[in-house]
Amino acid sequence: MKALVLSGGTGTRLRPFSYSMPKQLIPIANKPVLEHVLDNIKDLGVTEIGIIVGDHEPAIAAVFGDGSGLGVRITYLRQEAPLGLAHCVTLAKDFLGDDDFVMYLGDNMLPQGVREAADAFRAGRPAAQVVVQKVADPRAFGVAEVDGAGAVRRLVEKPAEPRSNLALIGVYFFTAAVHEAVAAIAPSARGELEITDAVQWLLSEGHEVRAHEYAGYWKDTGKVDDVLECNRELLDGVERSVAGEVDARSTLIGAVVVEPGARVVRSVIEGPAIVGAGTVIEDSRIGPHTTIGRDCVLTGARLEYSIVLDGATVSHVGGLRGSLLGRSAAVSGSELGSHHRLVVGDHTRVEVAA
Repeated sequence: MKALVLSGGTGTRLRPFSYSMPKQLIPIANKPVLEHVLDNIKDLGVTEIGIIVGDHEPAIAAVFGDGSGLGVRITYLRQEAPLGLAHCVTLAKDFLGDDDFVMYLGDNMLPQGVREAADAFRAGRPAAQVVVQKVADPRAFGVAEVDGAGAVRRLVEKPAEPRSNLALIGVYFFTAAVHEAVAAIAPSARGELEITDAVQWLLSEGHEVRAHEYAGYWKDTGKVDDVLECNRELLDGVERSVAGEVDARSTLIGAVVVEPGARVVRSVIEGPAIVGAGTVIEDSRIGPHTTIGRDCVLTGARLEYSIVLDGATVSHVGGLRGSLLGRSAAVSGSELGSHHRLVVGDHTRVEVAA
């Protein structure tokens, strides 16, 4: 089995971050979303991975290279325009050959992994297997109508009146039969080759398509609120680990990770929280569900339920909550004040008035 990971999207809902970095590199628990995806794929025993990339290809390749650092082999496949998920399969046809493969959206977080779904696909080898989860409002998703035995009867993209609450969550398993399907379909009304149309074509041609219901946590990290919620979910699973320096006047409460080279001085950190390598925190209070990236400097700061990316500085600003601060951003104020919420892109400078 091979893997096809889709990481070519523009990430308009995550601007301003997606202007300067691919959304798949946003860190969740101080690790890029895409790295979580690649770890899940490797857990299936799959090491041949094709990654569909767009204009952010250099940034993604700079982080992951040929994949050897993760124990996989990565092939980058360029998509010049967002022409649909099925179009990605067309682009990857030579890479995939006749092998079975898992197709995985590169901005989806499934922390419990998809091994159970992969085992079900390998055991039965239907032409396609979609991974689904029950949602409260299926109208925003592709929806699978499934019989009592798990066989898919119909797929509908964003139905106005859903007949099922099983949403497609961005992981698909295919045999080589899908190549004929993507070659047979036409672009949708929005000008894209839809993977739901390809799977529906397989159904109409008599191929077996099955659904596997995912029972774990799932989040599409397409918006700031989703990123913060997912970060909280993963932080709830961390264990205390202090490899950096914490002075005697500082207090760590609960599951706090202080990475090597980090320093905590005259500060209080309440977990779950992660302090990245090389970061310095002085005279600050860090609340729960917060991750601080590498080489950051926080002085006289108070924040909680937030993500601070590598190289950022926060100086004399209090009450930050639900904030996402970009790489090398600088946020400063004159004294501690009331609660603020900031979404600050890379290399931005912000001064917060008292």
